[in-house]
Amino acid sequence: MKTITKQKSLDEIERQLAGLDRVFIVGCGTCTTVTKTGGIDQVLEMKERLEQMDKWVSGWTVIPTACDEVTQADVKEYGQTIKDAGCVLAMTCALGVHRLNLYVDRPVMPALDTMFIGVEETPGRFREACGQCGHCVLGETAGVCPVVSCHKGLMNGPCGGTNYGKCEVDKEMDCAWALIHERLQAQGRLPLMRMYQPPRNHQVVPRPRATRIS
Repeated sequence: MKTITKQKSLDEIERQLAGLDRVFIVGCGTCTTVTKTGGIDQVLEMKERLEQMDKWVSGWTVIPTACDEVTQADVKEYGQTIKDAGCVLAMTCALGVHRLNLYVDRPVMPALDTMFIGVEETPGRFREACGQCGHCVLGETAGVCPVVSCHKGLMNGPCGGTNYGKCEVDKEMDCAWALIHERLQAQGRLPLMRMYQPPRNHQVVPRPRATRIS
């Protein structure tokens, strides 16, 4: 499971860095390395781009996993270099940006947009697997999430537009409910296709989300 990101436009990055001429760059050795948005190659490319904007890059690092406790140790290791910078440019997911903000006394600017949590189906192709909606129905839908796998997010499908197992919105995409039908049939649980799922309760986990493990 990986957090899928894409790089912001250089115009947006330059706008965020307005008035901040000294930058320290942080990448991530896990998700953004896999998605080629924040690995070593991308960090070095960003360094060149910033220098072309007349920014001074005080240093850079690629933290093994930017969203966990390793971040604090890495920040300490590069403490002085980070202090020499006016800000940190984070080529990490939003969780990495949040984590860096806990340990850095400089503005932390995201260089990436966080898209979704996904699984790699084939090399380089990622599919959203979970929308973290707070009410999981995978037990009734044979492991296929209708919230993220159906273009319309239908909880009771399929719609009238499915055609030979393909989605009417994206004809290259398998219909989520056709997949659910196939899997339930193979498992001998096809009657579950007629099980009514109530409309999604968007207040199952009120925002801002938080929980306590006792």
